[in-house]
Amino acid sequence: MRGHIRRRGEKWVVVVDTGYDENGRRKQRWHSGFDTKREASKALTEILGRLQSGLYVEPSKQTLAHFLRGWLAAIRPKLRPSTWASYQMNVGSHIIPRIGTTPLQGLTASGLNAFYAELLESGRRGGSGGLSARTVRYNHTILRKALSEAVRWNQLARNVSDLADPPRQSSTGGQMRTWSAQELRAFLEQVKDDRLYAAWLVAATTGMRRGEVLGLRWRDVDLDAGRIAVTQTLVTVRNKPSYSTPKTAKGRRSVALDAATVAALREHRRVQIEERLVFGQDWPDSDLVFRLEDGEAIHPDRFSAWFERHIKATGLPPIRLHDLRHTHATLALSAGVHPKVVSERLGHATVSITLDTYSHAIPAMQEEAAEKVAALVFG
Repeated sequence: MRGHIRRRGEKWVVVVDTGYDENGRRKQRWHSGFDTKREASKALTEILGRLQSGLYVEPSKQTLAHFLRGWLAAIRPKLRPSTWASYQMNVGSHIIPRIGTTPLQGLTASGLNAFYAELLESGRRGGSGGLSARTVRYNHTILRKALSEAVRWNQLARNVSDLADPPRQSSTGGQMRTWSAQELRAFLEQVKDDRLYAAWLVAATTGMRRGEVLGLRWRDVDLDAGRIAVTQTLVTVRNKPSYSTPKTAKGRRSVALDAATVAALREHRRVQIEERLVFGQDWPDSDLVFRLEDGEAIHPDRFSAWFERHIKATGLPPIRLHDLRHTHATLALSAGVHPKVVSERLGHATVSITLDTYSHAIPAMQEEAAEKVAALVFG
């Protein structure tokens, strides 16, 4: 098997011999689209290796858009509806309009870098501004997943996105902010007369995600044992509430409740029974713990908006609703709760995720540990 590289216009191409046809004539395959001689030389080595091992990828003019549409259809049964809808939205809004006509096998690292730069500069609809680094990285993640499948399906020789340089996520964008125990107490005091007081309390004292709180069902609540089984989450698919499963396998978990939260849930159930009697047969039979007055599910965005409104009324430092989860974890770690227990309450896949996410709370634990060990040694 032989091959060589040559320059063709502004690009470099790889030419390889793949054998002979039925008439005994030599067959050549051209692989084009390399920006530098070095890239082409590296590709030639890889292609010859694949020919030798029987993993050679035939050249194809299939566009990235055509491949991505097929990929989205193939992975749909494997993903949560909200995740698939997010992939489809980003592919349709950002990737296909800008680089969809590029041949799948013609993608290059430099081309992807130019695409990321364009999204940062004018990625919003109508070119009215750029997308955040976080969003651009998310598009890179989608492309990386898709192209890895193209390699596995023998449609690409390698995943060029591995060589690209997506922007780093801003250290300030989406930064975690937490409340102190006193600030959290002030918030809960502010909302104690709110119809959804029990929901705010559950979010604050369990570290459950927004969708997990809104998807909670009475069948998953054991008030006598003081435990909640997290088995369902409420998400939005195309801006409409939809039920799904927790994010990870360990997301399906059992969370212990404190006495105050149990009492609030008992009172909430009593009030909900009265509301159900008012609406009678019109009350939806979904078994949700937290609903609108008419029994319908609460849209997650609406729940977040109510949270922001309550914060403004208290004058507390503004945080996101998701930061109640971070606050719970930080307070638990600072109080000396074992990281493994905190990880299980949050539903993290591994305890290392918990430690990496909340490393800011570790120094205080280190100081406390030093004092406790010293007390044992020196009395």
